[in-house]
Amino acid sequence: MRRASWTLMDLGLFQGAWFAAVLGAANGMAWLGPAAVAVRLAVHLFWTDDRRGELRLALAAGLLGLLFDTGMVAAGVFAPLHHLAPHPISPPWMVALWLNFAAALNGPLAWLRGRDLLGALFGALGGPLAYYAGATLGATEGLPSGSGLLALAAGWAIMVPLLVRLAQRLRGGGPARARPTP
Repeated sequence: MRRASWTLMDLGLFQGAWFAAVLGAANGMAWLGPAAVAVRLAVHLFWTDDRRGELRLALAAGLLGLLFDTGMVAAGVFAPLHHLAPHPISPPWMVALWLNFAAALNGPLAWLRGRDLLGALFGALGGPLAYYAGATLGATEGLPSGSGLLALAAGWAIMVPLLVRLAQRLRGGGPARARPTP
């Protein structure tokens, strides 16, 4: 598969899995997000040339995301609909979103490599926007407050460059590539 085709397909899978997780949670089907992300990760791992590094990245991002979101929930920044996880632990559908994001770091988001300031700006804008969009679709108990959005912006301004660096380190600094087709 050509690099441009893979990037577009990966971006589509990323967005599809995000919507499945958020809309699944909003409609009482919290299993839908983890299932969609599992399919997305399976496709991603099939096409990548570094399965082990990508899997380690996904697991690390899932753990960091679990800690980040649990902290934000405990601080009252937002309140996701909880399915299976007691308050304030981030529910599995939200952890799946972090796995989903990690799989984009060496693909559609690889342009952030070596651009920490741009990554921080991307995180500061995109992170709160994603949480706000999820809230408007009904995946949380209400919209985050202004101060909550600022807390998310600050957190994501740190998390994105951190995860981009982690993605590069686990990949050994090499370029992200899709396997060529025979």
